This record gives sequence, C-alpha cells and structure tokens, in this order.
Amino acid sequence: MTQVASSSSSASVAAAERLAAARGLYHRITYRKLVVLIVMSVALVLSVLLDVSYGPSGLTIEGVVRTILFREQAEAIHQVIVWDIRLPMALMAVAVGISLSIAGAEMQTILNNPLASPFTLGISAAAGFGAALAIVTGISVLPFAGLFLVSTNAFVFAAGASLIIYGFSKMRGVSTESMVLLGIAMVFLFSSLLALLQYLASEQTLQQVVFWTLGSLTKATWPKIGIGTAVLAVTLPFFITRAWKLTALRLGDESAKSLGVDVEQLRLQVLIAVSLLASTAVAFVGIIGFVGLVGPHVARMLVGEDQRYFLPTSAVAGGLLLSLSAIVSKSIVPGALIPIGIITSLVGVPFFLSLIMMRKRQLW
Repeated sequence: MTQVASSSSSASVAAAERLAAARGLYHRITYRKLVVLIVMSVALVLSVLLDVSYGPSGLTIEGVVRTILFREQAEAIHQVIVWDIRLPMALMAVAVGISLSIAGAEMQTILNNPLASPFTLGISAAAGFGAALAIVTGISVLPFAGLFLVSTNAFVFAAGASLIIYGFSKMRGVSTESMVLLGIAMVFLFSSLLALLQYLASEQTLQQVVFWTLGSLTKATWPKIGIGTAVLAVTLPFFITRAWKLTALRLGDESAKSLGVDVEQLRLQVLIAVSLLASTAVAFVGIIGFVGLVGPHVARMLVGEDQRYFLPTSAVAGGLLLSLSAIVSKSIVPGALIPIGIITSLVGVPFFLSLIMMRKRQLW
C-alpha cells in the first residue's frame, strides 16, 4: 500500500511539473508575440513620422511632432505642410495598408489558401472597375448612391467578385492552385473591362481612371481618412469577436463544425467584411497590389495562426509596409512622387513568386 501511494504521489508530482512547464512555455510564447506586436507598432509610428518629415521642406521628426502636438504654435508654412499635405497622406497609407492586410489575412483564413488576397483573387481589380465605371459613365449599380457613387460601385463589384470566389471554393475538387487561376482570370477580366473604359473615356476622366490603376495617395483628405477609419472601426470588432472561430477554422471545416462553428455563415460574413475593406481602400487610393498578401505572411511567420495575435500583427505589418512604400515613392526621383502601387508591386511580385515555389516544393 505504501509503495502504491508513493507511486501515485510521484505521478502527481510529475504531472504537476509537466503542467507548470507547459504553462511556462505558453507564457513565454505569448510574451514573445506581444513584444513582436509592440516593436512593430513602434516602428509604424516612427515610419509615419519619417514619412511626414521626409521632403524638401527641411522638417525634422522633432519638428513634425511639435507641429502635430502644438499646431497653433508652429509656423504657418509648417502647419500647411504637415496638417494639409503630408499627414493626411501618411495616415491614409496606414489606414489602407491595415485594411488590405486584414482583408488578405481573413481571406487566407476562410479559403485556406496562402495565396489569397484582394489583389491576387481579383477583388481589387473588380473594385477598381466599379470605381472607373462611376467616373467615366456616371452609372450607379445601386440607386441613390449620391456622393458615395464611386465607393458604392467599388463595393458592389468587390462583393460580387467575393461571392464568385466563395461559390467557386465550394465546388468539389477545387484546389489552391485552381483558386489562384480563378483569381488570375478575374484580374484579366476586370483589367480588360477597365482598359475598355479607358479607351472610351475623355481626357479629363482618363486621368482620373489612371489614378485608380496606378494607386496613389495624393488625393488623401481628412474626410476620406475618417471614412476609412470608420470602416475599420466597424470591421475590426467583427473579426476580433470571431477570433476563436476563425482560429478553429484553420483546423479544417469538419473540426470547426465539431466545435460548434457555423462555417458557411462565418465564411459569408467574412467575405462581406473583406469586400467592404477592399472596396473602401480602392475607392480612395486606387489599386494597391500585394499588401494583402505580404502583410499576413509576415505576421504568420512572426506570431503564428492564433487570431488573437495574427490579426493585429497583420494589420500593423500592412500599415508598416505601405508606410515604408510611401517613403520609398518619394525618394526614388527627387521632387517627384511615384505612384505607390508601383512600389508595392515591385516588392510584392518576388514575394509572391517565392510563395509559389515554396508551395511547389511542399507538393513534391
């Protein structure tokens, strides 16, 4: 009896030690993820300040901070440069980067496709065509759009493209590669329709359409930033409250269903939210490529698949990527502002190709 009691006690001690070790490991991993998120957030703030200070005006980061915090005490010229020109562009870059990266992260989650993003699956191209349709023809796909004609068209076409992707993903035998091919087909389709609108457009409207195709921050305004922030304020809580369900979905549809997740409803809701994010971004700054692909993959490499950390890290990574791209766009040609969509494509294409090669190696 004594030996049995001693063995039971030893087993209990060993189990307690293993539990303590597991808890310690969990806390260390969690701490590391929080550190990564904090460091990236600080880098994002510094990038925004550098973006605002960069240029021929001679402003320093310290001067930018003073102008932002004590606007009335700053020189009039500095107020105009910071508050009316550079700060709206810098904040719009962050808002759009966050929106596109979150959209890409959740598309990759619900479609189980590492190559999914609003750009690679044609959602951005569809939104761009919808916006161009409003600019060139004035046609609204929904009545009473009013001042939000461009944004409304962009959202409707983005939502339509998302539903096509959703329906295609439910077909039997559809693989990741098939989804990518569908995305490429949709990109070509809407790019061709956009080219047709450019051919038919007048000189004045043609310039505006070119703005959408290249992607630019030059038309950033405080009202647009307010709308973009409002869209994030609506969609972020939606994703945060479903973080556990989205994490469970990464285990597979059957496992998620066994845990009580309504997979079909969740996918449909997420696609609608993704369409709202992507269409708003495109309506304001045009087609920005690969941010929704690169941002989530950077986050996934740093913090893993847990949506509690993956979602905010994806958002910060996307904002940081577009903010840095904005700085690069001003530094290539002195005195000229290169469209930011060109910069993100130059960064994103090699990354996209590397992901495809990684997928091939896994299949082999």
